[in-house]
Amino acid sequence: MITLHDVFQQGNDRVRAAVLAFGTRHPADFASPDSEPNWKKAEKHFTHIIEMIMGSAVLPPPDSADGPVRRAENAAVGFLLAVNVQPNYRCPICVKMDGT
Repeated sequence: MITLHDVFQQGNDRVRAAVLAFGTRHPADFASPDSEPNWKKAEKHFTHIIEMIMGSAVLPPPDSADGPVRRAENAAVGFLLAVNVQPNYRCPICVKMDGT
């Protein structure tokens, strides 16, 4: 499955901006506003978004070019691009975990 880091590395300027914005939605605990994002948490939440998009589909081996996985990855990148233009959006995984 593609990682958030891979999306950033392979993406164009819009995709990179969306990845960075998603990262900023995951601040380190007790961090100042200008500190680095918690990229480990952002990565985990991006993977979870892909899995949610896939639903109950069985995951293929990691090196597989399976169609459902690719479609879910592309949809997750599309999600990042869509929410990037929304002011003050929250990560849906964070919202779900917070219960708000």
